[in-house]
Amino acid sequence: MKRIIINGANGYVASNFINELLTRSYEVIALVRADHKYSADDRMKKALSEINDCKYKKSEHLNVYSYSLLDQNFSIPEKQLEEIFSQEADYFHFAASLKYDLKSKDLISSTNIDGVENSLNVFSKFSKAGSRFFYISTAYSCGKTKGPFEERFYENEEISRFRNYYEQSKRFAENVVKRYLDANQLNGHIIRLSQVVGDNKTGITKTDYGIFDFAKRVYNLAYRYPNEIVRVKVDPDSTQNLIPIDLVISYLLRMLEIQQLPVIMNFIAKNSIKNGHIADSLSSLLPIHIIPDKSLEHSQMNAFERIISIGMSFTSSYTDTNILFDTKNLDSVILSDGNQPTEQTVFRMLEYFIDNLSEKKKKTVYTSAS
Repeated sequence: MKRIIINGANGYVASNFINELLTRSYEVIALVRADHKYSADDRMKKALSEINDCKYKKSEHLNVYSYSLLDQNFSIPEKQLEEIFSQEADYFHFAASLKYDLKSKDLISSTNIDGVENSLNVFSKFSKAGSRFFYISTAYSCGKTKGPFEERFYENEEISRFRNYYEQSKRFAENVVKRYLDANQLNGHIIRLSQVVGDNKTGITKTDYGIFDFAKRVYNLAYRYPNEIVRVKVDPDSTQNLIPIDLVISYLLRMLEIQQLPVIMNFIAKNSIKNGHIADSLSSLLPIHIIPDKSLEHSQMNAFERIISIGMSFTSSYTDTNILFDTKNLDSVILSDGNQPTEQTVFRMLEYFIDNLSEKKKKTVYTSAS
């Protein structure tokens, strides 16, 4: 089986990808950043345990290495890197900062732009002929682009053309990859993900990003102050593009099997979900009534509405969007299997997520009482 090298390997999408790769006996090399509390191996084990409901069993096909994204050679000895890249491999760059605000601008830039350049340097220096570099970007590198977001490169633009610094950093990083493609004949590809959610078939959802971060904030408010009516500054008819994790993984696995791939592919859902449906789902799952109101001003909000508003500093940027994404490149290599999100499958994801929050709350209360 082909060797797959993945950095940022303990993240949500990366760890789910690794989990599936191991079931198919791929050889996986996971590059994980250790922290002051946990080793790289511990962090990878924790991520895989979470996916497998704490039934993680170490695989002989997985090797985990501690690395530092911004350091020369990732702070990995050259002999070790030579061994990691000793054969043709597909290399996936997942590592990223998900921060978005002005105060985190420098961290976002260093991680999401400089980190990609360093990753490309390591790959260019050590990889064998035939190896491929996959950069995992975001479909929201589109910024405030008008019209369908095509599967092509776009010029770097000022921050005013983006909703936040995260989007801008991913656009800039894509153009770093382009520079290597143009100058070094890099065998590289860019995969743009929209908002990755839970499993479309089972409803199992183990991410708290995007709409689930919003759901968690609403849950906490409903738990403390049940039966409130809360307005949120959201356009009910605008949409969220939610791509299920199982669909993402099936696409990634297919990429491994195809030799001739387009340079850029938009991994997005064919069906977008209206904000109104998400609000209605939360209202039916929780003791709270959420009313989307796109004209709501901060001065009109009551105390509960302001609490929700404060927690929406990121998600509020996407509450009035109806972005169109081109998928000609993706469609040219992958036929859709029909596993697309619907209102019903997104409801099941929200239901699973909220039930899981309730179980955690019960355990916390029980532990405290003990």
